[in-house]
Amino acid sequence: MLLTLLNIVLPVLAVTALGFFYGRRQPTAPDMDFVNRANVNIFCPALIFSALLEHPVSLGSGWALVAAGVLVVLLPGVFLFWLRPAGVSRPAFLVAGMFRNTGNIGIPLMMLAYGRDLLGDIVLLFVLSNCLHFSLGLFLLSAKSNRWLWLRNPNVWATILGLTLAPWQHVVPDFVSTSVEMAGQITIPMMLFSLGVRLSHDKITQISLALKINLLYLLTGALALPIIIWLLPLTPEWTRMIVLSGMLPPAVLNYLLCEQYRVDPQTVASVVLLGNVLSVITVPLVIWLTLIWF
Repeated sequence: MLLTLLNIVLPVLAVTALGFFYGRRQPTAPDMDFVNRANVNIFCPALIFSALLEHPVSLGSGWALVAAGVLVVLLPGVFLFWLRPAGVSRPAFLVAGMFRNTGNIGIPLMMLAYGRDLLGDIVLLFVLSNCLHFSLGLFLLSAKSNRWLWLRNPNVWATILGLTLAPWQHVVPDFVSTSVEMAGQITIPMMLFSLGVRLSHDKITQISLALKINLLYLLTGALALPIIIWLLPLTPEWTRMIVLSGMLPPAVLNYLLCEQYRVDPQTVASVVLLGNVLSVITVPLVIWLTLIWF
């Protein structure tokens, strides 16, 4: 079991460490904005489209996974609404706690831990979180403006296109599917590398507050999971994915959005960074538990 766990976690840590040490060797913080935008707007939609084409998802039979993917975001938010500590605004606290790192860390870990044949389900969870992030998340951060911004998200349209064409994947020319698949293969390594670069130059401040907030996030995630598992008829594979989703660290995107809307960006940056550092301990433990219990 230990060797299995190492084979799952170490590749993710290795690529992240590569970005970290590369970033540390640079005299100034590398500007990763262009790379990150290209990854979010081009390569990630390509991954979603190719994954849904290769591993079709039936929304009729997969409704329980869709419901669980929504609840694993919303339920912790309901709990966190009553638990906000002093020193952070409610919108920043809620958004950073509801939206976990399902992209940079979640996708590669789930693929390695639970199998590539579940990639369609894995990217569906990522897209659900992404859609809620750019709708409900922006609604909370932007004082009720830009509530329809999620419709401009290319990941949403890649999902719709992938789900629509999946039953007729045989009519998609091979050169199209191969080209999109090649572009999508860039996504995960680049996510991990970019995360490492960001960690290499950002600093954690307000450590006690950031630690307290991250512990609250883990607590509310742990409280929400038994409710979701009890309510919905999830398969063992889906249960593992939902449990890991609920215990992932806060998404790096939370900091970028809080910075854009000027909602406690420094506090959220510390929370996100410390959460991702703590995940080196918490995530392997959660994966080990899911492989044993479910």
